[in-house]
Amino acid sequence: MTRGTPAKGTAQPRLRADAARNREQVLTAARQAFRELGTAAPLDEIARRAGVNIATLYRRFPDRDALIRQVLVDGYTLVLEAARSATEAAASSPGTAVEQFLLALVDRRDELVLPLIGGPITDGDQLIGLQREIADTLERLLAAARSADAVRADVTAVDLIMAGALVCRPLPYLPGQQSTALARRHVQVFLDGLRPAPSRPLPSGPSHEDITAHLQAEPE
Repeated sequence: MTRGTPAKGTAQPRLRADAARNREQVLTAARQAFRELGTAAPLDEIARRAGVNIATLYRRFPDRDALIRQVLVDGYTLVLEAARSATEAAASSPGTAVEQFLLALVDRRDELVLPLIGGPITDGDQLIGLQREIADTLERLLAAARSADAVRADVTAVDLIMAGALVCRPLPYLPGQQSTALARRHVQVFLDGLRPAPSRPLPSGPSHEDITAHLQAEPE
């Protein structure tokens, strides 16, 4: 799956080059606006930043929820691709694969606005499926790292997801270079905490199921 790929059974016709460009500009502007103003950012402000008129925005995304959902899908898909790549790398380099995953998120953190800094409550099979596949893939990544004695036995996929969320949070008052340097520094601090050297056992924490139960919309 690639960024923005629709769920199975909902294939859409290929957009013309100019329409595809406008769509990507709207999504980029939406991520910027959501990062600065939250998901209540005015849609006309998003259109202005994208360099399109509001009618063009509505042709691509009929309402705010549709725009938010696509930003979420793109972000989760990016995380899944990073997890898959790291899991493949773990076959030959299990000791560095977890680091690869976290640094991949740092490098593209501007595209992870909603998944990693607290997007709205989500529902729908596509989003729930992406969340589950991310967790399952990260558990395989950790299994490979454990087998090489590269990480401690009590680390879970939720720990990796939380670490990614924390290091990728935007620091709007710092220049980008300084923000990246701090994020990479804290990845290294976290990775040292994963090593299986003698240490205190981790306290119990919520499972993936515990967390996603609170992220899915309540039935009306």
